[in-house]
Amino acid sequence: MANAGGGAYSFSLTTFSPSGKLVQIEHALAAVSQGTTSLGIKASNGIVIATEKKSSSILIDDSMVDKVAVVCPNIGIVYSGMGPDFRVLIARARKSAQAYWKIYGEYPPTRVLTQELATIMQKATQSGGVRPYGVSLLVAGWDITRGPSLYQVDPSGSFWAWKASAIGKNMVNAKTFLEKRYNDDISLEDAIHTALLTLKEGFEGQMTEKTIEIGVVTVPTIEELEQGKIGGETGRPTPTFRKLTEEEVRDYLAL
Repeated sequence: MANAGGGAYSFSLTTFSPSGKLVQIEHALAAVSQGTTSLGIKASNGIVIATEKKSSSILIDDSMVDKVAVVCPNIGIVYSGMGPDFRVLIARARKSAQAYWKIYGEYPPTRVLTQELATIMQKATQSGGVRPYGVSLLVAGWDITRGPSLYQVDPSGSFWAWKASAIGKNMVNAKTFLEKRYNDDISLEDAIHTALLTLKEGFEGQMTEKTIEIGVVTVPTIEELEQGKIGGETGRPTPTFRKLTEEEVRDYLAL
């Protein structure tokens, strides 16, 4: 019994196999690949992130389910994989953004917040008694240094900057579709349409404003930047990330 217990405990640790792989990370990626498809597209004047939002039952109140989440006025995140893991990560991301604001008087650059999330996820791959996070993230944001940026973070803690990417169940086909459709001069409006067409490729059932969530990053004007810098009347920076309303999504689907 001792050997059996020891063997079970050893298996649960995040240690390298003889082939050099971390099996727990592969299991986490498998959990991501079972999640609904999410994607992000960087346009010349912003970024769009979009995802499927499907409920397992018609009795579930869809209005309480959020897959595209606002971290702070300049950054938003979408995920594929395990919802509870994402809930923990988005809470950590919001705390980190508020801590950055408290110290520097501004919200963090997209890369800084992405790196913070990647570090949290990487630590879970080498800590005894815990498992890796079963989510992949697409982080979209704007900052004055890099402009609009799109990053993907995987359960291993790896992260990359992308022009366009997809995660989740249909990611292979979605990436192939994006490779054919993407160009560096794409506008934000065209990027939203491309995102909807990409999701439609592998979508089961009918696409409606209730089964799709979209978030957009816009590039602020000089006037908005000045207002954000001094705080304006509200003392808050001008938001550059927002979620589209159901009415807006419906209008895009109708085009």
